[in-house]
Amino acid sequence: MSARPRAVVLLSGGLDSATAAAIARSDGFDLFALTIAYGQRHHVEIEAARAVARALGAARHVELQVDLSAFGGSALTDRIEVPKDRDLESSSIPATYVPARNTVFLSLAMAWAEAIGARDIYIGVNALDYSGYPDCRPEFIDAFERLASLATKAGAEGAALRIRAPLIRMTKAEIIRRGLELKVDYALTHSCYDPDPAGRPCGRCDSCRLRAKGFAEAGVDDPAVSPGPRAEALEP
Repeated sequence: MSARPRAVVLLSGGLDSATAAAIARSDGFDLFALTIAYGQRHHVEIEAARAVARALGAARHVELQVDLSAFGGSALTDRIEVPKDRDLESSSIPATYVPARNTVFLSLAMAWAEAIGARDIYIGVNALDYSGYPDCRPEFIDAFERLASLATKAGAEGAALRIRAPLIRMTKAEIIRRGLELKVDYALTHSCYDPDPAGRPCGRCDSCRLRAKGFAEAGVDDPAVSPGPRAEALEP
């Protein structure tokens, strides 16, 4: 059994979560990767998460089914059009916001962390180059960490969980540069909100455009959009 401490890492298969997981590994943790199949319309990101977990040598990778599409209310879980070519400087919250998603995800990560004796949870949220989601802000992360100290046996006994958001104040370009330093294979990751049936990115949704902007500002090519085979989308 490894003597390294354990960390639960929320792993979506996207660029940010892959980088956060690589940072957790570089911080000396064994990775316990948690991927949530939340009823999103496109499942290619689940396959990407599996590939990233394997590449980073996760000690364990758990996939949970939590069907938020039963509630709807988001372009990612309901029959709502994914916005394209949107003003990325807009202060409005886009239709791709999934109600309470990060609160749900962190709650599940908190439960697993307690069960395995981990005191650290990593999440790849970012408050600079992002789409305006309220659950990606530093205030939210701080509030959830306070909640974790009150809501858990570990917290009550003085071993409070730490919610680590190492990317939260980084630009997308800075995230990419850090990931490349840590040998993240971004060809394995998937970011698009509205891929085609073969999993190819649309290039026009917020996530695609923010990713393209980040790679351009980092001065490197995005290997995930270079010619070559891509993972096939999974059936819902």
